[in-house]
Amino acid sequence: MKELLIVSLGSFFGGGMRYGVSKLIATHASLNFPLGTFTVNVLGCLLLGFLSGLNVGSGWLSPSAKLLLTTGFCGGFTTFSTFMNESASLAKGGDSLTTLLYVAGSVAVGFVAVVAGHLLAKSC
Repeated sequence: MKELLIVSLGSFFGGGMRYGVSKLIATHASLNFPLGTFTVNVLGCLLLGFLSGLNVGSGWLSPSAKLLLTTGFCGGFTTFSTFMNESASLAKGGDSLTTLLYVAGSVAVGFVAVVAGHLLAKSC
């Protein structure tokens, strides 16, 4: 039960942060590209990589803190389902190039962000 509450608390704040960041980006960027979701997913990958890298062999995070920040906050902050829905909407709209850039870019940049997060954590 304790773990469920920890994850729920992290998800609450992660989801709220996702909404805020996405809204902020949407008000400043008028593109036919889901930049808000792209941004939160890449930032979430960077943070998850960093937090995971901190915990490898160093014990910087307690199991509860890791659960709160990785599964809870990062899980609530990032959104695979929205990414897939926006990808499908772009594809339905007939913009194949933007769809390809969004899907491939999200996967590639997300992967690089996780690796960068690990490297940042190693340097701490």
